[in-house]
Amino acid sequence: MLTWLTAKALTLTVNALTFPRLRPAPTPATGPRVSILIPARNEAHNLPITLPGVLAQGAHEVIVLDDRSTDGTAEVARGLGAQVIAGQPRPLGWYGKPWACQQLLRAAQGDLLIFTDADVSWHPGALGGLLNELNRSGADLLSIQPRQDNRTPGERLLTPLVDAAVLSYFPYPLLRLRPPQPLATIANGQVMAYRRAALLRVGGYAAVQGEVLEDTVLARRLAASGLPVSTAMGRACISVRMYRSYPESAAGFGKNTLPIHLNSRVLLTLSVALHVAGHTLPWLAPVPGARVLRVASVLERLVVNLIAGRRRPADLAEGLLGPLTPLLAVPVYLRAVKRRVTWKGREYRQ
Repeated sequence: MLTWLTAKALTLTVNALTFPRLRPAPTPATGPRVSILIPARNEAHNLPITLPGVLAQGAHEVIVLDDRSTDGTAEVARGLGAQVIAGQPRPLGWYGKPWACQQLLRAAQGDLLIFTDADVSWHPGALGGLLNELNRSGADLLSIQPRQDNRTPGERLLTPLVDAAVLSYFPYPLLRLRPPQPLATIANGQVMAYRRAALLRVGGYAAVQGEVLEDTVLARRLAASGLPVSTAMGRACISVRMYRSYPESAAGFGKNTLPIHLNSRVLLTLSVALHVAGHTLPWLAPVPGARVLRVASVLERLVVNLIAGRRRPADLAEGLLGPLTPLLAVPVYLRAVKRRVTWKGREYRQ
């Protein structure tokens, strides 16, 4: 257990020193044409908050795909000034988000294609910062880890684990190995910036048409083709309010947890046992190294939040949830082991 703790501490240290952070910058007057592409299904409540910031970035075009919404998403997006296209029925074998992104790929005219979710907020200078990091990294795909904008207690219980999963387990230098290593490659589908030629080279979203974890699988296809992939923290440039409650967080994570564990229920079970033994058990029993493990269980989320730029007192206090996190995640695990999951009114087989 202490070996596991040491490995995570080392990973966090490396990422604190090396993980790229976006910095606001003006959007260049020259350069590749940029298309910002937003798949949107029943997002009328989010778009008035997030879409104006996207439109203000100065991209060549902003296209919203209305994915057969029932809440007036298209009218809201059009009224705010975005180009809107109507989503077509899903062909057999396609999952919802890959199909929406494939339609956006066909409609886009840009040389650089940025897919971003409807709940993601773009702040002043975000596009310029992203383009600077894309050029600095030389990547054909740059994905962004948006800064989590959690406001209510329920949101804070699980949602910040998105950052912990990346920063505690994936040392950034490993992500940048040359040639790229597919199994060491990760991505966040909330913001994915592709060079168009690279995305087309691997077959576009048709290559992941039946994947729940389409972002990471597609990133690994690029890496397997020898195309460089990178990632960065959104910090002051790009943020997201993913879920508004604990039940919503559990449902959202439940659809991704099994694919993250390589679709192995055995690996998922081992992961659950490891986290309970490492974070919760030391507070309940005098296990070897209990004092060190107790301190680590509290400090990990604190350090993760500092790296991610979440430094308000309430953000830092989330570290106190460390010992409880494996227990709070039980509904996620129970949902993940099911053969079918439901998300946004659609059912998917696992």
